[in-house]
Amino acid sequence: MSKKEISPGLSNVHKVPPELRAALISSPKALAAWESLTPLARNEWICWATFPKKQETKNQHVERVVTELKEGMRRPCCWIGCVHRKDKPLSPSVRYVLNKQRRSSYA
Repeated sequence: MSKKEISPGLSNVHKVPPELRAALISSPKALAAWESLTPLARNEWICWATFPKKQETKNQHVERVVTELKEGMRRPCCWIGCVHRKDKPLSPSVRYVLNKQRRSSYA
């Protein structure tokens, strides 16, 4: 199988995970939508797809990326945002969610 190249997210922030790469390559419509996105938008999809801890949930997110790209979505819906963005500060709501997650992981 040849390794098809697809555009990454922002350089040095996120790499396209193998599961997402395979899913995008298997759907020409989703791949075309992916290629039309900005690197920042691709980065948010990558972050959203890899954020869950359970592999089962990650797989569901990968499937949703493909489905939602085919439906014309440009960014993940209801996503707190990629915490790796350096072009703007975290919003108060994102800080709250991240602090809540940290506190619950110590319990």
